[in-house]
Amino acid sequence: MVQAKVRLFVDHPLTQGQTVPLDKDQSNYLFAVMRLQIGAFVALFNGVDGEYQAEVTIANKRGGALICHAQSKPLQLPPDLWLIFAPIKKVRTDFIVEKAAEMGAAKIVPVSTNFTNSERIRQDRLQAHALEAAEQCGGTYVPEVTDLQKLDRLLAEWDETRQIMFCDEALVGAAEVLGAVQGDKWAILIGPEGGFSESERQKLHALPYAHPVSLGPRILRADTAAVAAMTVWQQHLGDWS
Repeated sequence: MVQAKVRLFVDHPLTQGQTVPLDKDQSNYLFAVMRLQIGAFVALFNGVDGEYQAEVTIANKRGGALICHAQSKPLQLPPDLWLIFAPIKKVRTDFIVEKAAEMGAAKIVPVSTNFTNSERIRQDRLQAHALEAAEQCGGTYVPEVTDLQKLDRLLAEWDETRQIMFCDEALVGAAEVLGAVQGDKWAILIGPEGGFSESERQKLHALPYAHPVSLGPRILRADTAAVAAMTVWQQHLGDWS
């Protein structure tokens, strides 16, 4: 079986022998941008059925089609880890979403805090970034990116069985916390560029399932902190070990 060099997410069931229609944007990408022709192979995934090697049967820039052959990867679900972060500048917010998808977040939750600089996001655009990241990194699962919500409201409705690792200026190292707390469901909370407000910090410290950690002696930018925190968590509790 030829291994495809191009990967594509499709919102369509995948199984051996299944014909998969392409929309105009997908067809334009495969046949105008990537210049694939009939007989070429594309790796398809839909976040449910794993990855399939599919052969191009119709190569029209306005609407092509492929047929699935063998499954090349089973569905690989990430750990039950959410990344919660306060949006920052557009490019850096895009970076956080892309890296979270690449590094194995199951869900990405933008939140508004007292010091959040950005009051609005384009949820559909950030979801598209997560999808593109999954295509590029070889993942078979696309994390959901939720719409922006207030941190207070999120915490008020929180499932207390999900532990929170929140990055704040504290004396406890992340590895020490992760080694001491039990639980398979986690969330990483990254504050805004100005940090958490005093009231937010007090509220988080009072929650029995929230655990403050330090990411080192230097103050990290929000996008750097997100990558650093996910790296530490994956190494200790995730699917990297």
